Amino acid sequence: MLPQCDIEGQLKLLAAKVLIIGAGGLGSPAAMYLAAAGVGDISIADHDIVDLSNLQRQIAHCNDDIGVNKAISTAQTLNDLNPDIAVHVIKQKLAGDELDTEVRKADVVLDCSDNFTTRFAVNSACVKYQKHLVSGAAIRFEGQVSVFTPGINDSPCYNCLYSNDGEELQNCATNGVMAPITGIVGSVQALEAIKLIIGTGESLIGRLLLLDGLSMEWNTMKFRKNANCPTCGSK
Repeated sequence: MLPQCDIEGQLKLLAAKVLIIGAGGLGSPAAMYLAAAGVGDISIADHDIVDLSNLQRQIAHCNDDIGVNKAISTAQTLNDLNPDIAVHVIKQKLAGDELDTEVRKADVVLDCSDNFTTRFAVNSACVKYQKHLVSGAAIRFEGQVSVFTPGINDSPCYNCLYSNDGEELQNCATNGVMAPITGIVGSVQALEAIKLIIGTGESLIGRLLLLDGLSMEWNTMKFRKNANCPTCGSK
C-alpha cells in the first residue's frame, strides 16, 4: 500500500539478509518488527541466557524461556510470528573470524549489544566489508540511534563518533532502564534497516538521534567522518 515500498520493496525485504547482534532489550523489538515486515533471512547472535530480570524489557522472551539461550528464544518467537522466513541462531559470542564471516554475509547489521568491546568489533567488521550498520543504545530514560554506511556518501563510522579509550559503556543491568525506551530505540533501528533495504527516505547517516524520555524530547546531533579515525580514517 505504501508507494515508497510497493511490491518491489517487499521483494527487496524478502531477499535481504540481516544480522542482529544481541537479543535483549533492543534486539527483541528490532527482530520482531523485521520478521513481521518480511525480511527473508535473519541471523540472531547472543550467547547469554534469559533471566527473570530481562522480561521487563526483552519482549521476545517469556517466563517459559528463563534459562534458555536468548538467540534460541528469539528465533522461536520470530518463527511463530512469521514462519515463512529463515531465522538463524548464533549461540556463541561473535568475535574475530566468526564475526567477520557473519558480517560479510549480511546486507544490514544491527548492533543491539550493550558493551563497548562488541560495538567497536562490529563497527570494524562493517567498515572492513562495507556493510550498513544500524547502531542503537538505551539506558535509564535515554536512547540513541545512528546509521553508518562505510564506503558510501563519505559516511563516518562508530569510531568517528566515539573513541575507543578502553572505558566500558554503562549498561542496563547495572544502571537500569525504563522498559519502553528500549522498545522505542529497537523500533527505530528496525525502521532504519527497512529504509536501507528498500532504498527510501533519509537515513540517520552522519546524525545521532537522541531521545530524552523524561521530557519526551528528540534531538539530533550532526557529525562528520573523522579523517584521523583509527578504523575508517584516511590519515
